[in-house]
Amino acid sequence: MGIGLKLVRRMEEWFGENDAEYSYMATENDNLASVKLFTKKCGYSKFRTPSILVQPVFAHRLRVDHRVTIIKLGATDAETLYRRRFSSTEFFPRDIDAVLNNKLNFGTFLAVPKGSYNVESWPGVDEFLAGKPESWAVLSVWNCKDVYKLEVRGASRVRRALAKTTRVLDRAFPWLRIPSVPEVFRPFGFHFLYGLGGEGPNAAKMIRALCGLTHNLAQESGCGVVVTEVANQEPLRIGIPHWESLSCVEDLWCIKRLGEDYSDGSVGDWTKSPPGLSIFVDPREF
Repeated sequence: MGIGLKLVRRMEEWFGENDAEYSYMATENDNLASVKLFTKKCGYSKFRTPSILVQPVFAHRLRVDHRVTIIKLGATDAETLYRRRFSSTEFFPRDIDAVLNNKLNFGTFLAVPKGSYNVESWPGVDEFLAGKPESWAVLSVWNCKDVYKLEVRGASRVRRALAKTTRVLDRAFPWLRIPSVPEVFRPFGFHFLYGLGGEGPNAAKMIRALCGLTHNLAQESGCGVVVTEVANQEPLRIGIPHWESLSCVEDLWCIKRLGEDYSDGSVGDWTKSPPGLSIFVDPREF
């Protein structure tokens, strides 16, 4: 038995000791060694193929649509909104309150049409849910920068020089809004967007406005990129700006049921359930 297999077996034992009903893992779709270990030797099934979308943080600030009002929600309002509107979303954490009150949580932001609500006279989420505007969107920001950093290695000197040139020009002429390449060839931090959701015909536009705000927040925090992970068929995906060259279009999640006695009786065996349009990625697991 190899080291990898021993490690997986021991972790599954620990899961069982803590009454876990399922175990799931994430890997790159082209990581054949990892896929083979879990699916061939450990009994996992290929489950979901979400997308990791990466937006670079430019030297210039992004403009946020002036037709959209963005309100930062308190932890209590955010919890109420998530539980009432998204608790049935796949992978929704039951302890969402612990997530929202974690020191790494940067905040939850709600986007609504200008004139429907404003920051000064925000009535609270209960009144909002009782009289929602036609379109709205929400997301939360997790500060991964204070936990770990990433680094891109192996780039040629030419690529590094070209990337640096874009940053120099972007800083010198911010009004040109040059899509500069961030400094990713040294350790850099990032913010993670989670809990994305919304309703209405303009929800994707609301998400785009929120992404503009989060880009600017990441810039102020000295981040290199902003990252999110969404389901393959996520309707709001068209509103999430990202670079394909930095993103992973098809991540792979595999799952395994650890025992016969599981609590989701009305749902059945989760490993055999069809994918939904959306997923709720717990930022503590990213």
